[in-house]
Amino acid sequence: MAGVQPPPLRSLDDFLLGSARFALPDLRNLERWNNRIINNLLYYQSNYFMSALGLLLIVGYVQPFQLFVGAMVVTLLFLGFVWVAENQAPIRRFRRNHPTISVFAILLVSYFFISVLGGVAVFLFGIAFPTLMVLVHASVRLRSLKNKLENKLESIGLKRTPMGLLLEALGQEQEAGS
Repeated sequence: MAGVQPPPLRSLDDFLLGSARFALPDLRNLERWNNRIINNLLYYQSNYFMSALGLLLIVGYVQPFQLFVGAMVVTLLFLGFVWVAENQAPIRRFRRNHPTISVFAILLVSYFFISVLGGVAVFLFGIAFPTLMVLVHASVRLRSLKNKLENKLESIGLKRTPMGLLLEALGQEQEAGS
């Protein structure tokens, strides 16, 4: 964790307004869509973190205990998945080849455990909705040439950010900006 630094917060104009351009991804080219998501997750990670934190604070204010239980379940399942994937070659290959299915599997198992413990609404609005919001934005956000050039210059540093480490844990070690 030494040397991990969050990247700068991008302007609201770049993130959502004004110069921001959006388009549906080409569903026939999954590699290009995956590349777009990874690059956007790395480039806008501070904005995504702040947006998700805002939603979590709202849910935490309304249902603090259930949010705590939900966060603990998801965190423990995610860490368990990463540990198993590091120690079991078939799981590691599956994680690397199917990262989306891996994330949804973690969320589905989390949903099951939370439904048993109670607090399904907290899971849906406090954990799943921010995750969905981030993935939808990363899927449809087109990057300007200026952003792509900035991303190329930052690509080495982006691997040592929280999102870079999370993507690495999910088996997505490809270069940013490629």
